[in-house]
Amino acid sequence: MSIQKAVVKIAKGKGNVELLKVEEPIPESNEVKIEVKAAGICGSDIHIYHDTMGIPLKTPVVMGHEFSGVIVDIGENVKELKRGDRVTSETAAKVCGVCGYCKSGDYNLCSSRLGIGCGVNGAFTKYIVVPQERVHKLPKNIDFMEAALIEPLACCVHAVIEKTKVSAGDIVTIIGPGTIGLLALQIAKTEGAVAIICGTYKDKKRLELAKNLGADITLDIEKENLQEIVQKITDKEGVDVVFECSGSESAINIGLEMIKRNGKYTQIGELGSLIQIDFDKITNKEVQLTGSYSQKWSSWRRAIKLLSEKKVKTKPLITDILPITKWGKGFKEHEEKSGIKTILTPVN
Repeated sequence: MSIQKAVVKIAKGKGNVELLKVEEPIPESNEVKIEVKAAGICGSDIHIYHDTMGIPLKTPVVMGHEFSGVIVDIGENVKELKRGDRVTSETAAKVCGVCGYCKSGDYNLCSSRLGIGCGVNGAFTKYIVVPQERVHKLPKNIDFMEAALIEPLACCVHAVIEKTKVSAGDIVTIIGPGTIGLLALQIAKTEGAVAIICGTYKDKKRLELAKNLGADITLDIEKENLQEIVQKITDKEGVDVVFECSGSESAINIGLEMIKRNGKYTQIGELGSLIQIDFDKITNKEVQLTGSYSQKWSSWRRAIKLLSEKKVKTKPLITDILPITKWGKGFKEHEEKSGIKTILTPVN
């Protein structure tokens, strides 16, 4: 029996995360075994740490779902993948395959869905097994560090292009310049939008990066009158689209205030708790309110293409690379906003 070190959520409740020795997985007939090269810490991992996730969590479970690596073993029924392939993987490890959502390709909404890193063992370790149908090969010009962010990139493709359908000329406001906000920004720009991105004083460096990544306007909502600026930019109409990426109650209400009548509001950020919002702003403005959850095959295909063609950049978002033995430091960096994306790498 081979053993590997892993970051494990050992039980439900706040905390309960430890670095443990676990059995190295063996692929089943339709699975591939991947040696993890890089795995990103996501806001969802912080929610799992605090036990504030609104999706199924089965413990004990190895955490981590944003990753890239190399196939080292394959199951007997795997045909189109081989040892040595450089890959990344979708997060929907298990779905029923027979419900209407699965049949229509919207398996991200399957009620039986179990995600990597929360429902089944994830990537904060050395080896992971995943179903062959969730694996995507990496183009030669995408390295492992860039590829570790394809999962959040695919989430943003799903939100910006597939769900919201941003159009050329739309004035788009992105609230929250973290990983999701900075990726949503870049995708909105590829669709021809005018992009405003908002943050606070703590986000100063993130807003500077946003400018370098194509933001037309960056705003510190603690220093600047956001509503006044938006009214001026939009001739008092309000913005066409709002993407809320921070998971903040106050940010949601700010977004609903600035959006125009018949505008589009999409919630991407996870909240983790109940909130209060002025729903009359949605009703009276006839706002098109959309939720965006995870991603699916089409999102991944487009995300990989955007990254390969250098229309979107993920590497500038990486601010630290740590061994999984220092997962606690990585989680702290995420919560304190001292970085943007921290990558964990396996240890023997």
